[in-house]
Amino acid sequence: MSAASTTQLVACAHGTRSVQGQQVIAALVADLRRLRPELTVHEAYVDVQEPAVATVVPERVPSVVVPLLLSTGVHVRYDIGAAVADRPSRAADPLGPDPRLADLLVRRLREAGADGADHVVLAAAGSSDPAAATAVREVLAALRARWDGPVEVAFGAAAQPSVPEAVQTAREAGAARVVVASYLLAPGHFHSALDRAGADLVTAPLGPDPVLAQIALDRFDHALLG
Repeated sequence: MSAASTTQLVACAHGTRSVQGQQVIAALVADLRRLRPELTVHEAYVDVQEPAVATVVPERVPSVVVPLLLSTGVHVRYDIGAAVADRPSRAADPLGPDPRLADLLVRRLREAGADGADHVVLAAAGSSDPAAATAVREVLAALRARWDGPVEVAFGAAAQPSVPEAVQTAREAGAARVVVASYLLAPGHFHSALDRAGADLVTAPLGPDPVLAQIALDRFDHALLG
């Protein structure tokens, strides 16, 4: 029996009070089960919602915790790290960076009606972890390679510039229309704040979309090999 057939997957999201956000994560977990029906998939969270990841990771059965998060940070390093410590489990990499996320961002921009004449602000949640900032910069570079028009990055918290600051700077520089590209997984507190940033358009978050489950399963497989 292979390791893949005996190892369980713990899909660990941040958690949100937004009903729409909860539905997006539920759809992502459902996609995981649909794409890999032979795999046991558990749902867990690091904040706001239950069950907490530390209570879900099996004590004796091998498992891989896949962060349903777009970059590393305190939740990956400490919450998930503590949950797998002293257990036959390991933590996978978060969903980002990944070129498929840049493709999804382009799709969301087009769905919102954006075009190359617009000034795009890539809006990430933000983190004090330098590795998270590096990951976002990789996604920024990938989006710039795919989008005909100016693209800058801004953050919801813990990093600069803020999204409202980036929107204002673009307007002062003469942008006719400013579009915020939401680099967020699901509706919730940070995505709601984007609507108040002063942009002309705000894209939908990345989820729901089956590609997110495909990335998560790739992270699971890579962790098994690693």
